[in-house]
This record gives sequence, structure tokens and C-alpha cells, in this order.
Amino acid sequence: MKKRLFQLLFVTCALLCSAATAVAQSTVKGQVVDQETGEPLIGASVTIDGTSKGTITDIDGFFTQSVPTNGTIKFSYIGYVDLKQKITKKGSVDLGVIQLKQDAFALADVTITSSIAKDRQTPVALSTIDPVFIEEKLGTQEFPEILKATPGVYATKQGGGFGDSKINMRGFKSENIAVMINGVPMNDMEWGGVYWSNWAGLSDVTRSMQTQRGMGASKVAAPSVGGSINIITRTIDAQKGGSVSYAMGNDGYNKILFNVSTGLTKSGWAMTLLGGKTWGDGYIQGTEFEGYNYFLNIAKRINDDHQLSFTAFGAPQWHNQRNRNDGLTIAGWEEFGTRYMGENDKYKYNPTYGHGINGERKTSQRNVYHKPQLSLNHSWQIDRNSSLSTALYASIGNGYGYSGQGYGKNEEFNTNNRNLWYGTSNGILNNYFRKPDGTFAYDEVYDYNKASQNGSYMAMSKSINKHNWYGLLSTYNTKIKEVFDFFGGIDLRYYKGIHTNELVDLYGGEYFLDENRRNISPALNSNAANPMFATQKLGVGDVIYRDYDGNVVQGGGFAQIEYNTDKLSAFVSGSLSNTSYWRYDRFYYDKANAKSSTLNFLGGTVKAGLNYNINKYHNVFANVGFISRAPYFSGGAFLQSTTSNATNKDALNEKILSFELGYGFRSSFLAANLNMYHTEWKDKTMTKGVSITDDNRVEIDRATINMSGVNARHQGIELDFTAKPFQWLDITGMFSIGDWKWVSNPKGYFYNSQGQPLKTLDGGVVASGIQASDHAWSQLDLKDVKVGGSAQTTAALGATFKPTKELRLGIDYLFYGRNYADWNFKSGDIIANSETSFATPWRIPSAGIFDLNASYRFKIGNITSILSGNVTNLFDQEYITDATDAGGTWQQAYGVFYGFGRTFNVRLKLNF
Repeated sequence: MKKRLFQLLFVTCALLCSAATAVAQSTVKGQVVDQETGEPLIGASVTIDGTSKGTITDIDGFFTQSVPTNGTIKFSYIGYVDLKQKITKKGSVDLGVIQLKQDAFALADVTITSSIAKDRQTPVALSTIDPVFIEEKLGTQEFPEILKATPGVYATKQGGGFGDSKINMRGFKSENIAVMINGVPMNDMEWGGVYWSNWAGLSDVTRSMQTQRGMGASKVAAPSVGGSINIITRTIDAQKGGSVSYAMGNDGYNKILFNVSTGLTKSGWAMTLLGGKTWGDGYIQGTEFEGYNYFLNIAKRINDDHQLSFTAFGAPQWHNQRNRNDGLTIAGWEEFGTRYMGENDKYKYNPTYGHGINGERKTSQRNVYHKPQLSLNHSWQIDRNSSLSTALYASIGNGYGYSGQGYGKNEEFNTNNRNLWYGTSNGILNNYFRKPDGTFAYDEVYDYNKASQNGSYMAMSKSINKHNWYGLLSTYNTKIKEVFDFFGGIDLRYYKGIHTNELVDLYGGEYFLDENRRNISPALNSNAANPMFATQKLGVGDVIYRDYDGNVVQGGGFAQIEYNTDKLSAFVSGSLSNTSYWRYDRFYYDKANAKSSTLNFLGGTVKAGLNYNINKYHNVFANVGFISRAPYFSGGAFLQSTTSNATNKDALNEKILSFELGYGFRSSFLAANLNMYHTEWKDKTMTKGVSITDDNRVEIDRATINMSGVNARHQGIELDFTAKPFQWLDITGMFSIGDWKWVSNPKGYFYNSQGQPLKTLDGGVVASGIQASDHAWSQLDLKDVKVGGSAQTTAALGATFKPTKELRLGIDYLFYGRNYADWNFKSGDIIANSETSFATPWRIPSAGIFDLNASYRFKIGNITSILSGNVTNLFDQEYITDATDAGGTWQQAYGVFYGFGRTFNVRLKLNF
């Protein structure tokens, strides 16, 4: 009896202890994010400290874990500092957002040189895009289009060829938007723009993508005007494992991709390798493409003070195009697009699509390029407060685009034979070589050349562009008295662009005569003194039209001091840089005159900003900046950078003054930003090409009007927000309205293709009525004319539904309004030695489109798999994205391009 009583008491005590233990458990939930960017950390480890019990965060960084009362929960993620938090409350505990700080040793090579802005600290307007967002939303769109729901951003496909997209920010074109990869500048050193087809694989290796609108706070010597895009690729933060995926979509779109990463090994090594191929027929008629992409990162943590990281990536590709010379008028699309493609596909029509004599595919619009980038980053943690990050980089580009050439004049069509290659002339379809089905009759070009007594009237050349680009970017950072951070560094760049044109196809002729040789001055090139030089019979592989090098050397230093407390943060920065330009021309000049004079432009920046956190919910910020920037090599420093060493004596530094005010709100379910900006742009260098024509308006030479005193004003208001009313629902939205217009009446002077002042344009429409003793000029009345090429009102609203952890459904609405055609003029619009007025360009009708995306996560054995899909322009909305005009009406608008109709893709990704 006593024995049974003892057993009963023992069981009772055990049950009571178990009950007590159960009561002492707490259910903890929260979301783990990157402290700097705010992006969710997928797969972060959440464990009970001192045990192996725990869980990992889901695709949005959320977790739920049972923890003993008074126990400690530990958060850890590769590349981040571990964080521990003691749980003292019983029951359900919501920790909210848990911010992990990046490991200074693990990622210093990225974070220091990349100029990452911090939410509620850096006083700039910024947006951060994480890999999950890219993976869900991009689909078959071009990489810049991932930013189309960002305030002030306008991204389009232009002609619609693979990688031919463009992006504008706050009304500024791509040459005024700084694009960086891991902090390394990518903009072309001669004209400032970016060809996105060269970076087609970046979306697959992006760890984070951040835009800073306006001047921003990037730490480089030559900053942007409209904004910056900084793309951070993966390094030793990549987890061990990999993935393979296959995607397919409309119009023969296919993409295969693999990546594998070792993670950070015990010996301090890490490697990530990626490769892929994309190919398809193209949405637009005759825009077939094939592209490859690769990425390799090898990192070594040498010790606690030093880390090396080597990165190599590139995207060799070829694609056939429909370029800006193939855009029709609205009436032209309705007539010819419908006639040749049918009502449903009329906007897919490509005027240069066609075939040769044996039915082989021929095109006058083709691009082939490969621009790999190599970089070696070294991070040195000098002491507890100081570090030095250095990036040594190189980019070796090589490729070409087709360029149609011609000799003589076509009497039947009353135009130069060179013009016969174009699909349109100022939006009017060219019917020179046109089949009944609307395709370009390349076979008839063979017949035309065979009938010639002077070799090929029409020939095709490769416009070859190579470049060698080397740079060094080094940043020193030290902390002073815990609240001050000092950054200082150097930004050195050397660039050499090699530009030539080589004949690639004579189209049935025996030889080709290059008319450009007639423009060569005997005083500058002794070859021109030989009368046979201008009539030299040229064949495939011979150089025509141009053969020169563009050289750019840029060097500068920058410094920035930051003050950071919980409440107040501020920065003051400055930079000074010198830009040197020179040309070396092997075509129009002999060796004695081949090198131009060297032009030097000293520029600099001064910027300051302040952010004040009123409380944990509200913050306000302001920034102001002034930039004095060198004009670009092309269209600025040289009058005719393609064909002449003549320098632009009127070129001045461009001057930009900008200021901005902003407000931010943060809570557990809502984050919102409101900002206002005002930018004054003075002394912008602007050149426009015109034609010198004979009495019959046939082009006899190419000319340039070089304008000075071109000023513009860009100002506007931007709002964006993210709301999480429920754990299963995310809502995003934005609205931006801009007022961008020209505010001056610039004066321009005319120069011919050799950069010589034009006193008369013999018989030309452009220069009718001028006196022989005058340098031809024109005053352009641009004041209050709207800046075109970008929607001045944009809005977006999106919702992501997560009914389960495995399923995500998203829908987005995008609105474009007050989109004015890109301002331009035709040769006949300009009257020399007088003032020419222009109306505000035609206002393109407003448009709104819906995009749909969905993904489902599931297991195949032990392999996590994701099936995802996208439908862009869900309701097949018809809308115009781009146009060119200076007349102010839709009838006068030309170069019109419509947005894509409904497109789709599906993808299966297996993670291991």
C-alpha cells in the first residue's frame, strides 16, 4: 500500500512539473531583416540559445518559435552579426522587426564602396529592391523594368529588342543616372548612358538593388544628376547550396540557369558560380536573340582584419533590333501595321525585317556585344574604428552593331542610297525595297547593286566599338567619438574607346566606294591629296566612315563626414575631379595630325543633408547639393566626335543645384515616404544633328547645331508606401507628379561633319537666307517647353496575398500620365539666323496596365522547389510608351512605339 502511494505521489509530481514547464513556455514570433536595407532575410536561423532547437525564417523573414520563459533566443545568418534576446514574458510574444547588422569583416568590401543608404538615417529619397521581389516580379521583362513601380522612374522597352530598354528618373535620361555594380561605376565614359543588353544576367545574382533619387549620397567623385542605381551582387553571404531553373514564355522565350555556392568554409573561402542561357524569337517581328550570362565570385577571409573578393561577370549576346529609325507615325501604324501584321499584331511590325536572295534571314539592325567586368576588392579592418576598402576593376568591351552604308544618289526616290537602309524617314514608311507582305526586300538590294557601274550602291558595315576601361576606387572610413564617421577616398578611371566601321557585306557588288573620303582635308591627311584615294575600291574587311579612339581620364577625390545618433543624423560631403578628353583619328588625319588637343574640365560637388527621427514613427529629412560637371565627350567636348578632332570651344561645365525635403513614417504595419525636390540644370551641353541638303532636299553632308545656354528645371512630389494590415497581405503603392521643362532660349551655331563653322549651307533648307560672311546660327525658343521622353505623372498600387506559407499571389496596377513626346526637330524646322519657336511636344494619352504574378513552394523529396509565373499587361491594354515630336500634335509625332501587349512566362526552380 505504501509502495503504491509513493508511486502515485511520484506520478502526480511529474505531471505537475510537466504542467509547470508547459506554462513556462512562450510563443515568440517576429520578422528578421537586414539592418541597412530592410530586406527580409530568408532562411535566417532562430534557435534557443545553448540548444539545437529552433527554426528558420520563411520567404518574408517571418518565424514562430516556442521558447522557455526567461530563455534566450538567438538569431544568426551568414555574413551578419549574431543577435541574442532574452524572453521574459509568458504567452504570445511579438518581437516585431529584428534587425541584423552586417558583419564588418564579411561584407566590408561591398558595403563601404557601394554607398548604401540607410533608412531613417541617410537623408535621401531611396528605394530598395530585394532578390525575392525581383524573382517574383521581373518575369521576361527587362532588368530596368523592375523599378517601374518606383516614384519618379519611367522604364520602357523602346523598340522592343532584347536588352534595348531605357530608364528615366525624375525626367532625366540614362546618361544622367549613375549605374553602379558593387559601387563600381558602369556608365559609358564617352556619352554617359548604359546599354542594358550588356547586363542581362544581373538580375540572377543581385543581392540587393537600391535607387537613390536625386543627387543621393554615393561616395564617388563624379555623381549623378537624376539619381543612382546601385546593384549589389552576392559574395560570401551566399549560403551553401545552389539551384537550377528553367523558364519559358511567349514568342519562344526560353531561359535555363544554374548557380552553386560553397558558403563560407571553415578555412575562410567562399565561391559562387552562376551560368545561364536565354533565347527566343522576340515579341516584336524579327527581333530574334540569344544571350548567355555568367558570374563568378571567389572570396577569402584571410583573418579578422583582411578579406579579398574577386568577381567576374558578363553577358555575351546577339539580338536583332527594331530601333528608333523604325518607329512610324500613329497613322502609319494603323495603315501599314494593320496591312502587314493584322489588327491584333499591328504594333509588332518591324520595317527592316526581311530575307535575302536564297531566303536566308537578313537584317540591317543587329547588335552583338560582350562587356565583361572584373574586380578585385580588398577590405582591411585597420582597427576597431577604422577600415579601408579598395576596388580595382577592369572592363574589356567588344562588339558591334550593323550600320547601312551607301554610295551616290537614287534618282528614282530622290535620296541618298545610304538612306535606303532605314525602315522609316521621320515616321513615314520607306517603300524603296518593300515586299507585298511588308518585309524588307534584301534580295532586291542585290539586283540594285548588280546594275551599278560604280560597285555597290548599298553595302553593310559593322560599327565596331571596343573599349578598355580600368579603375581604382578606394574608401577610408573611421569612426570618431562614436557619433562621427569620416569617409574619404579616391576615384580614378582610364578609358579608351576604339571605334571603326568595317565592310561586312557588299550585297552582290564587286566593291564599294566610300563617299566620306571626299570630306578628308589634304591639309590634315596627305592621303587625300591622292586623287585615287576618294575612288579607292574597297572590299569586305576594309575600313570606311570612321576609325578613331576616344580617350578619357578622370581622377578625383571625395570626403564625407557623417554625424549619427538615434535621433539626429547629418552629412556634409565634397568632391573634386578632373576630366581629360582627347581623340586619335586614323581616318580623316595622318599621323602628324591624328591626335587632337587635350581638353580638361575641373569639376566638383558640395552636398549636405540632415535627418531627424522625431520618434520611432516619424522622421524628416532635407538635403541640398551643387554639382559642376564636365560635358560629355560625345555631343559636348567635341563638335563631331565621330568624324573630327575639332573641339567645342563653347563647352562649359554643366551646373546643377538641387534641394529636397522629405518625411517618413514607420510602424509595425505601415511604412510611408513623402518627398519634394527641385533641381535647376544650367549650361547643359546639347547638340542636334541636321542635314545639309541640295536644291532637291537630298542630303549632301551631315551637320550639327551646337547649342549653349540650355537650361532646365525639374521639380516634383513623390509618395510611396508599404502596408502589412495582415500577415497574409502586403499592399504597396506610389504616386509621383513632376514638372519638368526647359527654361531658356539657347543659341546654336552650325558646323559641318568636319567640325568647321558653316557660313552658308549651300542650297540647304536649314540655312536659307543667310549671308555668306555670317556663321550660321539659330535662336531656339524653348522656354516653358515640356521636357519629353518620360511620364511626368506615375502611380502604382499592388497587393500580394499569402494564404499559406507556400502560396503567393500578386497583382499590380501601373499608371502613366502627362507623358510628352521627346522634344526634337527636323532639318526643315530650323531657320538660320533667326529665332525658331517650338510648341510643347505632343502629350501622349494616359495609360494604365495590370501585371499578375504567382508562386508556389513545395518539396520534391528533400529539394525545395518553386513554381512561379507572370502575366504582364494582363488585360492586353493598348498604349504608347515613346514618341518624338516638336510640333505639338499627334499628327506630327513620329518615331512612335507602343507598349507590349499581354506577355507571360512560367518558371520551375529547384533549390538544393
